[in-house]
Amino acid sequence: MTSMSLLGLVRHMADVECGWFRRGLAGEDAPRPFKRDDDVDAAWDRASADGVDEAWAAWREEVAYAEDFFERNDLDLVGVEKRVSLRWVMLHMIEEYARHMGHADLLRQAIDGRVGQ
Repeated sequence: MTSMSLLGLVRHMADVECGWFRRGLAGEDAPRPFKRDDDVDAAWDRASADGVDEAWAAWREEVAYAEDFFERNDLDLVGVEKRVSLRWVMLHMIEEYARHMGHADLLRQAIDGRVGQ
């Protein structure tokens, strides 16, 4: 049984944004919003309905940071922690969102049976 949920997906993407932009590229020692050292799947496993506002706020904050970082830097900038370029990270994030939007569509379909057009 999977613990995947739409809320878990939002929490996971907040962690991913933080991991690549704050930590990987900027080299900040920023804690990821939902990842825990003792539970790498905490974003998924600990998602509950009372955390919706927190998850959206964390995701929006991380996306705003990433957008600002992108605007202030060149695509050829190489990250401090991950040693990949901003260009590579941007392409990776497109892949990451595309993959998880497919998951979101399947989860939504499981809820109401509707299929995408």
